[in-house]
Amino acid sequence: MNPDLAIVWACILAFGVFAYVAMDGFDLGVGILFPTLKPGVERDIAMNSIAPVWDGNETWLVLGGGGLMAAFPLAYAILLPALYAPITAMLLALIFRGVALEFRWRDAGHRPFWDFAFTVGSIVAALAQGITLGAVLQGVAVDGRSYGGGWWDWLTPFSLLTGASVLVGFGLLGSCWLIWKTEGELQARAYRRSRRLGAGLVACIAAVSLATLFLPGAYYERWFAWPKVLYTAQVPLLVLITSVLFFRSLRRKRELTPFLLALALFLLTYIGLMISIYPDVVPNDVTIWEAAAPDRSLGFMLVGAAVLLPIILAYTAHAYWVFRGKVGTEGYH
Repeated sequence: MNPDLAIVWACILAFGVFAYVAMDGFDLGVGILFPTLKPGVERDIAMNSIAPVWDGNETWLVLGGGGLMAAFPLAYAILLPALYAPITAMLLALIFRGVALEFRWRDAGHRPFWDFAFTVGSIVAALAQGITLGAVLQGVAVDGRSYGGGWWDWLTPFSLLTGASVLVGFGLLGSCWLIWKTEGELQARAYRRSRRLGAGLVACIAAVSLATLFLPGAYYERWFAWPKVLYTAQVPLLVLITSVLFFRSLRRKRELTPFLLALALFLLTYIGLMISIYPDVVPNDVTIWEAAAPDRSLGFMLVGAAVLLPIILAYTAHAYWVFRGKVGTEGYH
């Protein structure tokens, strides 16, 4: 086993998962906030703001799931049976949401129903992703090389806390996206909503961080062992600094900055997650190297990733560049 190949693939998958959270999080957030928008023009503007990019954003979800199966098959074999229920709920919600997004334009007579479906799909998908994260963090029962727990092990107070936190966080990303992409009264209310959701996210980050320290496993030691604590302590400090800058940017009526700082908060919490679980891929049971595929497989896939990842990044960047600027009821201007 070449340990470097396993680490490279762990970094690729970590990047893919964060790219999905960053890019799909704001359009799920727009769906979460949809009931707070006025039917008609406001909802049309919000929908137009994500319509050009929402389906491409989910490319990264495919990379994360498919890459885990190919690069770390043992982890995939253990985690997927443990998470069948929330993952199935997430996939069905994403499908339902995508159908609703397209049909609301084509079936105007039933638009209230499709708006409701779009909201429900967004909320369920966000909750399911957060619950999945919590279920992985709290650990799963492992029996040899397979899952050894029950159907409902994923459902705990901690996983519900992480689910609610992701829901709040995606709502914040959606609100900050609307600040950036809209104007007038819709933008003004997005500023007000972002202040409340920002405060909620900071509270959720604190609650999940404290709760994680009391989970079974080595979480406490990974954060507070000496001298490692000198480095890990920088993460909460950066969260505090970023939060202050975020609220200041809202007061100063910046447009792009709140969105970028909200993404920075997600990145910092993601780094905290990596600190909590490294070097495990199944917390407390299976390390990255134990779960990795053979070197030949990892090396072969790495060639493909080296070709495809720049292409994906290029067309994603191009799409965002083409559809830059403010959006109205008729599209971008």
